[in-house]
This record gives sequence, structure tokens and C-alpha cells, in this order.
Amino acid sequence: MAQVLEFKLPDLGEGLTEAEIVRWLVEVGDVVAIDQPVVEVETAKAMVEVPCPYGGVVTARFGEEGTELPVGAPLLTVAVGAPEGQETSGPVTPGPSGARNGSAPSGPSSPSSSSGSSATESSGGSGNVLVGYGTGAPAARRRRIRPDRLDRTPTRSGALTVEAAVPEAPVSEAPVSGAPGVPVPAASSTAAPGSVAPVSDGPVPVVSPLVRRLARQHDIELRRLTGSGPDGLILRADVDRAIRQAEEAEAAKTRTARAAAAPTGASPAAASPAASAAPAAERIPLRGVRGAVADKLSRSRTEIPDATCWVDADATELMAVRAAMNAATGPSAGPKVSVLALLARICTAALARFPELNSTVDTEAREIVRLPGVHLGFAAQTERGLVVPVVRDAHTRNAESIGAEIARLTELARTGKLSPAQLTGGTFTLNNYGVFGVDGSTPIINHPEAAMLGVGRIMPKPWVHQGELAVRQVVQLSLTFDHRVCDGGTAGGFLRYVADCVEQPAVLLRTL
Repeated sequence: MAQVLEFKLPDLGEGLTEAEIVRWLVEVGDVVAIDQPVVEVETAKAMVEVPCPYGGVVTARFGEEGTELPVGAPLLTVAVGAPEGQETSGPVTPGPSGARNGSAPSGPSSPSSSSGSSATESSGGSGNVLVGYGTGAPAARRRRIRPDRLDRTPTRSGALTVEAAVPEAPVSEAPVSGAPGVPVPAASSTAAPGSVAPVSDGPVPVVSPLVRRLARQHDIELRRLTGSGPDGLILRADVDRAIRQAEEAEAAKTRTARAAAAPTGASPAAASPAASAAPAAERIPLRGVRGAVADKLSRSRTEIPDATCWVDADATELMAVRAAMNAATGPSAGPKVSVLALLARICTAALARFPELNSTVDTEAREIVRLPGVHLGFAAQTERGLVVPVVRDAHTRNAESIGAEIARLTELARTGKLSPAQLTGGTFTLNNYGVFGVDGSTPIINHPEAAMLGVGRIMPKPWVHQGELAVRQVVQLSLTFDHRVCDGGTAGGFLRYVADCVEQPAVLLRTL
């Protein structure tokens, strides 16, 4: 006899407390293998595929796509371990006692004593919940088990078991997916989903608490709805449809009342003055990546007394050096080096000279913590919003290595596959807002870091070069820094050194 185990949303690390369901990867009735990804969720840090530590048949899912769940909330239930000697979906003949079991009754069953950990061991579950940390077993081919072949019965200890269901006689009841032991009238084949049905006295076929809450908020009587889900299960779409129908009916009633109250011969404009009313403002929830960015920027502005200094630099020589690097052939040839990679290498050299800016402030201890290594973050704009991937140990890399890592992380950011670990732990941020076609900015520091270097667009401008007016490639550099970790002299020295390296790349040779 199989046991139904509940898989809850795991702690995804980095202090995350909630996640939004983006896409379900399995359906009710699918057979899943241990550590097979079952749902794709979006946290405040990244998009993550969550694997299930149990192998078996999915019997219920909790939450529609777009629902936000807290850590520890149920994600789905899995029927683990098929009855010995019989197929999970095969037909079974009822025994003399009428039990839906393939074997003769053997007396009262003992109370279940399976706990969360022991259930995992008995089912072969790995207990791992993050992608890449599973058992490595190949995912089994997904098979669909008909929901009407699963019957969920509570044992005396309250644990749920699954038995193969055999129709003993034509009945009009079927179990609700995800609601153990609750029979409900099966949906009529002629009833339209979400339509009003006669009120019944039986249990309401609803699993999701979100659906119940939505119906309660809009005074929708669930007993009068015909569900479009398996076995007549009422889904959120059914409630939304009922809400729209109620609103349309109310609007029609209002129009009828206004038409009856309007004086004869009145113009349509005079009869409906509200028709020209301004549309309602759109409200967009601050959650996911947008919510995380909002919280972090607000905290930075609240806690950090920042200041900004900037300088224009002639980047003509830097662009010439980059062109020479990328044009090299033969043994000295290598991958193309981007301008961002060169600026990142300049930043690591500048931080070695001015370590005050590679630090953070411990407000509780009232201490400045100077960090031994440089983990360089760079701002990247994606379809999901602004993210800051981190190049680990940037101080140990050359321009070519930094460029390769930036390209790898940028591709992961574009596809939404960055892990939380790749988005945290930075000590200094490089922000290239020149890609947006702007010259300058006063960026907000990426809390809890102490500084951020901003780079504007590189464009031809008149410039005095060697005593003569010439057209040169000019860029504006800006440094926003935490005034608690250093004074203006240190910040100005850092920015001046960066500008010198941009104007004369040979200065970097001193530190190579």
C-alpha cells in the first residue's frame, strides 16, 4: 500500500522567505523520479527549478502559476511505493470484505509510525532539494496515471495511503485531487466550466486555499459552480469566470436602472455622465526581482551616507589597445576582450591601491570591515529586471579571464538561470550605464558594499590633446562611495587612478 508524502517549498538559501510559482513541470497523475525538477519558481534572487526528493505518482499540486508561497508551504503530494505485486494503475478485484485491495484482509493494520525522515528513507528519497545536488539518477519517463484509479484513504494514524480504485457499481462520485477522502459529485459532461450549478449539500470540490479566499472576497457561492478541473474540481479560472459574469450582470443591471431613470429625450451623454470618467490607475505588486531591488535600494539610501565624484577621461588610447588585442593573430591571439573587461581589470588594480573602498560597515559592532578579496559585481539589465552577477576572486584574474566570466554570467542572466549564490557576495560593483546611451549618473550603492563605479558612453568629443584641439573618444566616470569608510581624498585618488589607466593603459603594466 503506497503512502502519500507531502513535499514543501524548501529553504532556497540566502535568507529567502518566499517564492512565486512560475511554471509547473509536472501534472497530477505524472510519475516522477527522485530529484526530478517538478516546479520552476522565481525568488527575489533568481529563477530556480525545484526537484522533488521523492519518487512516485503526483497526487496533488498546491498553488496556481503566479501564486506566491512562503518557505515551508506545501508544493505537492506524491504517492510513494506501489502496492507489492501489482501495478499502480492496473485493475484490482475487491476481496470478500469489499476492501479495494488486491490481497485478502489480514486483520487490523498497525498505526503508521512514519515520520518525515523515515518516510524519506523508506521511499528512497534523497532529501536534496536544490538543482545539481541530487543523486544523479536519470529522470524516469513521465507516465500519466488516470486520477480515477487513485483512491486516498486515511489510516488510523492520520497518514494518507493510496489504493487502486475499482468501481464496484456505477456511481457519480469521484475523489477530489489533493483533498483526501472527500467524494464530490462528478462534473456533468454537458455543464459549462464555471457555470452555475444547482446547490448541493456535499463537500465543495476545492483544493486551493487561494481559490476559496478569492471566492470569499467576491461573494461567490462555490457550491453553485461547476468545476472544469479533474473530477469537477473547481479551479481559479472557474472563480474568475464567475466573478466576470457577476460583474457583467451588475453592470447590465446598472445600465438598465439608469436608462429607466433618465428623462425622455435626454441625450446619451447626459444620461451617463460617468462614461467619461478617467480610467482607474494600474497597481503592480512589488515582488520577485522588482521587489528585491526596491528593498535593497531603499535600504541603501536609508543606511549609507553616500557621495559622488566624477571626471571626464580620454579613452582613445584604451580603445586603440583593445583593438590591437583583438586583432592579434598567431600564438598571441585569444578570445575577444570587451571594454567592460578592461574596465573591470582597472578596477581591481585601483582597489589594490585603495583598499578602503573594498569594504563594508558592520553597524552593530560600529566597525569598518576591509575585505581581503575582490568579488566584482556588474549591473546587467534583463527582461526580469536589474540583476548584479558577481565575478568571484576578480583580483586574481586577468582581463581575458574576467571577460570570459562576464560573458558566461551575462548569458545566464539573460536566460534567467543565475543561482542565488551567483548574485550575492559582491564587494564592489561596476555599472556600465553607457549602453543606454547616457553620459553620466549618480548610481545608488549596492548594499552592503561601500562603492560603485559608473561608466558612461564613449563618444567622439572635442578635446585638447598635446596642446591642440582634436576629436577624441571621451568617457565620463563617476564614483559613488560610502562616506563612512573614507574621505573625499581617498575617493578622488581612486577615481583619478582609474582615469589615468583609461587615458594611459601602460600605467597598468606597473601592476601586471
